[in-house]
Amino acid sequence: MASLSDEAARMLRVGLISDTHGLLRPEAKKYLGGSDYIVHAGDICDPRVLEELAALAPVTAVRGNNDFGAWAERLKEAEFLQAGEVVIYIVHDLSQLAIEPSAAGVHVVVSGHSHKPVVEHRQGVLYVNPGSAGPRRFKLPIAAGELLIDGAAVSARIAEFAGHNAS
Repeated sequence: MASLSDEAARMLRVGLISDTHGLLRPEAKKYLGGSDYIVHAGDICDPRVLEELAALAPVTAVRGNNDFGAWAERLKEAEFLQAGEVVIYIVHDLSQLAIEPSAAGVHVVVSGHSHKPVVEHRQGVLYVNPGSAGPRRFKLPIAAGELLIDGAAVSARIAEFAGHNAS
């Protein structure tokens, strides 16, 4: 399990991104800048996306249903990340959640796959889907997200990107 627990004494920002499908938009890259850590919830589709994100902050990524090849085989289908006092579980497709989050001590579940940004609480667990930061799908927004962690307290925010580069 990756850990940022040594930084528990200060506010942490965990950038969230998913479903880039080979496209790391400048808006998303700028938004994720300044993160202490970045989570990619799958459907990366090009290892260069992870390389660009790793230049911004340490990255934890999971394999999505569209990630193929030797580079993708090195990614797990699910990962745990501890950020300060908060345990985060990352999985691409929420329907493949293989744990009971609250019983496993998980505070946040981050997923992708649906391309629909969502922040909701269920049974004491924060569920976040940052949406898709890659090519637009249907009329869904282009988005990314963040977790703000202060001790054991965590909040989530979704940022939607508009403008000429967002289509």
